[in-house]
Amino acid sequence: MQLRPFTLAGTAFLFASSAAAQSQFTFSIDWQSASMGTPSSSGTPMTDGDLYHPSTMTTMPAPGAVPAPTIALDHAADLGLPGGCVGRGPGLPCAIEVDAFSRGADHQFGPNLPILAGDLLFSVDEFAAGRPAGPLPNVRSEFAAGDSSADTFGILATLPPGPLAPMPGANIGMVDGDGNYSASGFTYPSIGLREPNMPMPGPIDMGDNQDAMDLLEPGTAAPAAVYFSLDGGMFDGREGLPNSNAAAANMVGPADIFVNAGAGMALWVGAPALGLDLLGPVTDDIDALILWENGNGVADVAPGPYGWQNGMDMIIFSVRRGSAVIGRPDSQFGIPIEEGDLLIPPVAGGASPYPAIFVPAEALGLLTVRTHGVSLGDDLDAADHIRGDLFDCDGDGIEDAIAIALGVVPDADQNGVPDGCSSSPVGTAFCFCPMVLAPCGNASPTTGCLNGAGTGALLTGAGSTSVAADNLVLTTSGMPAGSFAMTAMGTGSTLPAVVANGLRCIGGSTYRFPPYATMGGTASLGRGTPNVPMGLSTYSLATFPASGHIVPGSTFHFQTFYRDFAGPCGSWFNLSNALTVTFTP
Repeated sequence: MQLRPFTLAGTAFLFASSAAAQSQFTFSIDWQSASMGTPSSSGTPMTDGDLYHPSTMTTMPAPGAVPAPTIALDHAADLGLPGGCVGRGPGLPCAIEVDAFSRGADHQFGPNLPILAGDLLFSVDEFAAGRPAGPLPNVRSEFAAGDSSADTFGILATLPPGPLAPMPGANIGMVDGDGNYSASGFTYPSIGLREPNMPMPGPIDMGDNQDAMDLLEPGTAAPAAVYFSLDGGMFDGREGLPNSNAAAANMVGPADIFVNAGAGMALWVGAPALGLDLLGPVTDDIDALILWENGNGVADVAPGPYGWQNGMDMIIFSVRRGSAVIGRPDSQFGIPIEEGDLLIPPVAGGASPYPAIFVPAEALGLLTVRTHGVSLGDDLDAADHIRGDLFDCDGDGIEDAIAIALGVVPDADQNGVPDGCSSSPVGTAFCFCPMVLAPCGNASPTTGCLNGAGTGALLTGAGSTSVAADNLVLTTSGMPAGSFAMTAMGTGSTLPAVVANGLRCIGGSTYRFPPYATMGGTASLGRGTPNVPMGLSTYSLATFPASGHIVPGSTFHFQTFYRDFAGPCGSWFNLSNALTVTFTP
């Protein structure tokens, strides 16, 4: 991969030149999250044991507010955990909370390679305040707005190769929880979680906490094996209560890493090999996991950094607040371990038998006891290491969030997408479903009216308004899985009118694009999709009369109609919100 430097005010930044986006963003929520027990876009109530994708065709975060996520891995079928916890609400511990997760295919760290800006990603809990450093949005700004715990952050400046002693660093918000503008004034591509989540003790949170995270390279098939750790029952000094203790419910330890390769949950590596639980049984809890597995299915624990480049496994992790190893000297530098550190197994012949610090919390822009004198350090909830850019829609070789933060590209509307970028949202959404208009109380203020799956359908546009490019793609998500849908285009818009289980807002001369199956509740039409693959403008010119031709200067209004046999109002179909698009040359 080619690297190029970028310098701002004397500070060197390095960026990957690849413009390809990552694929398959997978994450979990914790047992206190407000979304617990509410419907996912898969139709099944959300739990703390399932792993989720954002509800988009690419399984990637999307600009603006998006529906609830969809299940990527089921806790029972794919991880081998008990199946009796579905439907419970937040604050009710059960036996399935996944605290850390990886598919074992994370990008390796190299001994002579810097850790590139934007390539090391992480999430934090709602109590993590972050250092007051660097451009906004960051952990500090989103903590103040109550929006930090559902977000994903990346390192803002390139770091030297690990292991690193404590050094100042900064972070930048890269993936938002709900996609709405927070009190900080920012948003960025989102994954469909609930915000805000203000830092208050107690078993039930106002919003969601992203608890595990994993990404795969574009075009990479998901490995058969999944690796994970379960939550412990240590007392959390910030929450004022113990954690869910899902590990004990399964008679295992929260500092062990498990694997399911299709034959059920099995121990992959035990805590002592990682330098954990040395102060007593079940005294530590793994909280984040970055893993590259060498392919033999057996844990080959490296006795120091970069053993993974010699055929061993790369195991990088953090420990949760309340773990006994926090405050103990690490084996690399002999300094106290913190809950925000990324650790590796003990270095052979090192300063202690405990894990070694690989990337310190300070380098991530987090607060620690050892450097900042706080009573409890910022807790690292999830982490991953990727190759290239998560988002680089303008193809300049710089992560979009970093380019915006450093002023390389403008983002006047502060939506986390460079202005004029072809991946920016297209069109103006309207015809949502407030309570005063909902046909039977099935209101949803950010989508169409709620359907039988408990979600509202959201119609969004991506690509561009250019007729010459003809690359507008319309995506409708949040529909019942397995139903059929049809997107219509009207020459006019109308005041919302109740139709079946939803509201209709398009009028004038109306034209229909071909019907399609919704598959998992989401479907797209436009260039490159199975539906209208030639492009919407080309299709309109070949199919519709002149008044329905998509040409430069024309304005049309789009809305999706879909089957909703279990609809809450007793009718058999429903509608998405509507979208207005004015086309350009």
